[in-house]
Amino acid sequence: METTAASIQAVPLHPGLPFLGNTLAFLRNPLATLHTLQRNHDRIVHLRIGGRNQYLVLQPEDAKHVLQENHRNYGRSPAFEVLKIFLGNGLLTSDGDFWRRQRRLAQPAFHRQKLAALTQTMISETAIWLDELKQYDLDKSVNVSQAFMDVTMRIVCKTLFGSDTTGKLDGLSTALDSLNYLANKRMLSPIRFPLRWPTPNNLRSKRDRMQVDSFIYGVINQRREKNEQSDDLLGMLLSAEDEETGERMSDQQLRDESVTIFSAGHETTAVSMAWTIYLLTQHPDVLARLKTESQSVLGDERMPPPDAFRRLTYTLQVVQESLRLYPPAWIMSRRAHNDDHIGPYTIPAGDTALVCPYLLHRDPANWPDPDRFDPDRFAPGGPKENLHSYAYLPFGGGPRLCIGNQFALMEMPILLAMFVRDFDVKAVANERIIPKPLITLRPNQPIRALLS
Repeated sequence: METTAASIQAVPLHPGLPFLGNTLAFLRNPLATLHTLQRNHDRIVHLRIGGRNQYLVLQPEDAKHVLQENHRNYGRSPAFEVLKIFLGNGLLTSDGDFWRRQRRLAQPAFHRQKLAALTQTMISETAIWLDELKQYDLDKSVNVSQAFMDVTMRIVCKTLFGSDTTGKLDGLSTALDSLNYLANKRMLSPIRFPLRWPTPNNLRSKRDRMQVDSFIYGVINQRREKNEQSDDLLGMLLSAEDEETGERMSDQQLRDESVTIFSAGHETTAVSMAWTIYLLTQHPDVLARLKTESQSVLGDERMPPPDAFRRLTYTLQVVQESLRLYPPAWIMSRRAHNDDHIGPYTIPAGDTALVCPYLLHRDPANWPDPDRFDPDRFAPGGPKENLHSYAYLPFGGGPRLCIGNQFALMEMPILLAMFVRDFDVKAVANERIIPKPLITLRPNQPIRALLS
């Protein structure tokens, strides 16, 4: 319905401090602040954060408007400038015509049939990782967060670069984790020194970027010299051609997309898996049901056939419910190119719209008893099927839906089913785990568990 001048209303402004607005509340406890906003506002709320006007939309239909229906009016917000330092101009951080071209080039590599060819790599790397876990001193608790970081790094390296990564993962993993930490620190800091200044953090970031670039450009150069077709993700990106121009990706574009895939396929998946194990240790009934399914479907084979994992219906439900409660991309920001109207409200050009999956996933209007862990919400014919499609956004929505969503939804059930089949898992007593919203929604400390 067209909005008339007479019907335009001011977006409700959430009270804040003089000059600072809502900045301190978000710095101190962003998730609690978001819950307060959800309780006190119905559709959209105007915030002042970091000296900028930001508009948080609270309803799924309005999230769809921003992310899909009027997506061309919204570009990347200033927050993504921090990520560009680390990731470069890849799919996560680029915009406009350049992003559309890159998406066209990369999309075929993430087609479901192409990804299916990588499932054997996921299974074999998981089996090797489980063999190594069994050699740990299991009388002590295991750092599950770090363990999943290790295996997801191996999987993304093998699926992206094939065998060209042998013996090089430790240094690469350390450099990527360091860059992620520094990006989080810079994003949250009220004072950001220019990158050219030789501060300790800037020098460390420069050193880590050089190490990552040396590795990735080395693999790219090696592939170009061999000039051989490969079925891993890098091989598909190297051979991808723009249908309109016939152009291929430059080395810089390949580097930026590779680092983006690394970050999304490594850190976010590992964090999600750690959250899943944490939830299972708090809900032994769900864990027992999950273990029964994995043992029944996968049997005793060290490396079950890929087809077996398609029958793990409850395992997928567990993954989906875990992503509901702890979505890695917990909030998304988009800057309006032109004035936009949401009902009787206006988001002015240059200001930022916020979409928060964490809030949408815990809205009691759509998710009864929203803080309860209940995988049956996602059962066939269950409650999820009757909800608005944008009430659940673990991978975003619209044209910028995460390109690796199917990769993650293949990898996570494989990791989870093989892990719970091979180990009994129990919580560590007196561990207080709460979410820490950084670039991704991490736990406040490494999640540990007792394995046997």
